Amino acid sequence: MDLCVTIKGVSFLLQTGMGILGNSVVLLAYGSIIYTGPKLLPVDMILCHLAFANLMLLLTRCVPQTMTVFGLKELLNDPGCKVVIYAYRIGRALSVCITCMLSVFQAMTIAPAGPRLSRLKPALPSLVLPTFAGLWLLNMTICIAAPLFSMAPRNGTVPAFTLNLGFCHVDFRDNLSYVINGVAITWRDFAFVALMLGSSGYILVLLYRHSRQVRGIRKSQGGGAETRAAKTVITLVILYVVFFGIDNVIWIYMLTVAKVSPVVADMRVFFSSCYASLSPYFIISSNKKVKAKIICASEQDQPSTDTQESNDK
Repeated sequence: MDLCVTIKGVSFLLQTGMGILGNSVVLLAYGSIIYTGPKLLPVDMILCHLAFANLMLLLTRCVPQTMTVFGLKELLNDPGCKVVIYAYRIGRALSVCITCMLSVFQAMTIAPAGPRLSRLKPALPSLVLPTFAGLWLLNMTICIAAPLFSMAPRNGTVPAFTLNLGFCHVDFRDNLSYVINGVAITWRDFAFVALMLGSSGYILVLLYRHSRQVRGIRKSQGGGAETRAAKTVITLVILYVVFFGIDNVIWIYMLTVAKVSPVVADMRVFFSSCYASLSPYFIISSNKKVKAKIICASEQDQPSTDTQESNDK
């Protein structure tokens, strides 16, 4: 195994391991909160769903990608490829949609109560689950073409207009199908990112106004819970937009060539998965409920470890 393959394999392995661990911890923490306490707040429900979408993305894309990099062949047959690629496309789409939903929800939560918002704000918690259902249906419909063109790798050269994912091929047959699929996905992503940026910009304006109004009152308190939540949302949006930009620069390049180099495809997979791997650690560091559950679990485990060590002595 040459140095380039080793570096690529280790990079994917670290990214995949960190991402699966981080998102699993977030989901387990929220599961513990649901089990031991009252139902989740709307923002927590959105963050929990975001962790699930990111975990789904990592399991269906980065895990087989990592196994392929290390030389494992014939991982999936044709039906397996169709299921995995479809699940990956949905997970990737939900990641951007739920991040957008989080930004919009937070913007509406901290916005001054006007004539319309005063009636809408009390209804926001009841709209979370229907919005989840709508996003799932939307993306399951948009991504329906993915399994139609997915297949296990064939021996020989890769045909034109085929995305070589290593463990699977996505063969679009002709240039028209290839471009239509790419444009549809790109427009969906750009629409949600534009809405995400607009709501995040509005949040920044509100935070700036709020900081000027309470500069002398709450300076020692560091701001309220809504302010902390808004800052977390802004951080997640910035993180997503950075990697979204890199991902789409590579994707637009891929749409302009008939045969895509495996190195270029691997680069796109890595950068498009960075958000799914890093975002849970921002959630853990900024969300007091999740952090408290992790600390509580570690403290509960510590006495049993100390007892075992004393018994061994």
